[in-house]
Amino acid sequence: MTTPVLAVTVGDVAGIGPEITAKALLRHDELRQRCAPVVLGDVEVLRRAVVAAGGDSDAVRQLDDPRAATNEPGTVEVVQVGDPMPQVPLGELSEVAGDGAYRFVVAACDLAKRGAVDAIVTAPLNKAAMHAAGHRFPGHTELLAHEFGVKSYSLVLSAGDLYLFHLTTHVSLRQAIDDVTPERTEAVLRLAGAFTRTLGRPDDEVALAGLNPHAGESRLFGDEDAHVLAPAVAAARARGINAVGPIPADALLPAAVKGRYRMVVVCYHDQGHAPFKAVYGDQGVNITVGLPVVRVSVDHGTAFDIAGTGVAREASLVLACERAAALAPGWDEVWRASQEAADQLSS
Repeated sequence: MTTPVLAVTVGDVAGIGPEITAKALLRHDELRQRCAPVVLGDVEVLRRAVVAAGGDSDAVRQLDDPRAATNEPGTVEVVQVGDPMPQVPLGELSEVAGDGAYRFVVAACDLAKRGAVDAIVTAPLNKAAMHAAGHRFPGHTELLAHEFGVKSYSLVLSAGDLYLFHLTTHVSLRQAIDDVTPERTEAVLRLAGAFTRTLGRPDDEVALAGLNPHAGESRLFGDEDAHVLAPAVAAARARGINAVGPIPADALLPAAVKGRYRMVVVCYHDQGHAPFKAVYGDQGVNITVGLPVVRVSVDHGTAFDIAGTGVAREASLVLACERAAALAPGWDEVWRASQEAADQLSS
């Protein structure tokens, strides 16, 4: 495979997405050895971000075809998505910015479907802004799943060799409990097993965190672990996946950080995100497993409180580009394995 072409969506332009995108592409020439990053967004927004980051506005070059990117160090090559955007205030919730963030992602999906890019990398969007614009998706993951027409997928946090799959993400905790079903649990265990096989580690344990404290403590603290999670683990093991659990989350997550487990499935958003961000910070990324194309994202939000101040760190976006470039050549195998897992579940 030639150098992978990445569609880098700039995210919500009222947040730090344009700033970290400009910094990543202007200051990290080493990226050009691994990938050809092409920004999907608004040319004038990127020009302002480049100047604010200490670059020259001439560094921004508009493209129509991502495959035509020169990938020269010190350049920011941009595909203009739709009409030029009106300027929006930084650090403020904006319907215009929310609509733009949505359109940038949809454009990236369209390019991926046509084979014009090899992977998608996303800077952060603001969910409230996207909702204000009429796009009622809980977040990036669900929007991407919708655009590609997939129903079996998982948000996966990753740092180094550790991967945290999620049964549920952007829903209330009360809703998450209802959404942790045997079917959903088994589906994600199969996705994790498929991903593990694709990485060449089919014997790795896939460890499932308990939903309740102490994984229910023999039903003292709830029945879900015994009645929902344990049967799903047994079903996954019957299909050849080395699934274990449910294991109390306060024991499983520290063990995973220390290297005992590399594939972990958590039940809800904060069960995975809170410890992951506390430990890894900018060293982490967000991968969506279950899509036909690689998608990797930063593991942080739009940070309206620091937008425009020049202090946003681009490290997570750089890492996301590097991880997307590394995954792209073998992603067809991940996609086939994911489809197989989904087909088995529906059969």
